[in-house]
Amino acid sequence: MAFGAEELRVLRRALALALNPSPASAEDVQDCLRLAESVDEATREDARLRAFLLADLARYRAALPGTVTGYAALLEEALDTGYRPQPDDLAALRALRGNPAAAALLDRCRSLAERDVRARFAGRAARTVVVPASRSGAGAGAHARGCLTALPGGLAARAAHARAAGEEPAEQPPKPARPARPARPAQPADKPGPVPRPDAPRPSRRPIPTPGEVFPPKRKPGAPPANPPHQLAAV
Repeated sequence: MAFGAEELRVLRRALALALNPSPASAEDVQDCLRLAESVDEATREDARLRAFLLADLARYRAALPGTVTGYAALLEEALDTGYRPQPDDLAALRALRGNPAAAALLDRCRSLAERDVRARFAGRAARTVVVPASRSGAGAGAHARGCLTALPGGLAARAAHARAAGEEPAEQPPKPARPARPARPAQPADKPGPVPRPDAPRPSRRPIPTPGEVFPPKRKPGAPPANPPHQLAAV
């Protein structure tokens, strides 16, 4: 982004007002507003051009290897504007390693990728967790507590120390009793049947039928008579 002479004059006046606050004239305010609008418009135009460049780069990369010349030129232009190579760019350049321009771009993209990885890991290592100091003892001796440390002691150590000193250890408070479970409802007893009277007659028992009575044998048909009687029919 380049500024003209008039824009530089307005920018110098705006910086002077920022460093030494003083009443500004209406003309200076209008000049600063126009300069801010011009800078915003230039930023938006740069973003649009960058989006077009990256879109063209993606189209040329998808059409490889036939577009190796155009892809190499677009990638180099994108790198000059601050573009960081993506994994797809590195894979495409590895496949085009036989081309001298692609080989040179591969070395440049590798160095940029390694630099970004180192910067990312360095930022993670330098990131620390700040623990606020204790509110109760803020002063020269107060310091931030990083972690909790387990100290020896407790009820068992206190009781042993009391026995060694000849004192009876303090009784521990009784544990609260657990609430009793509700009793199950009593199941109803079986209803007693009718009591038989001693003088009542006993019910008669029906005899069990035999198989012959249930299934009687079939009788064989008798033989027809030798001379059956003849009946004369009236004519």
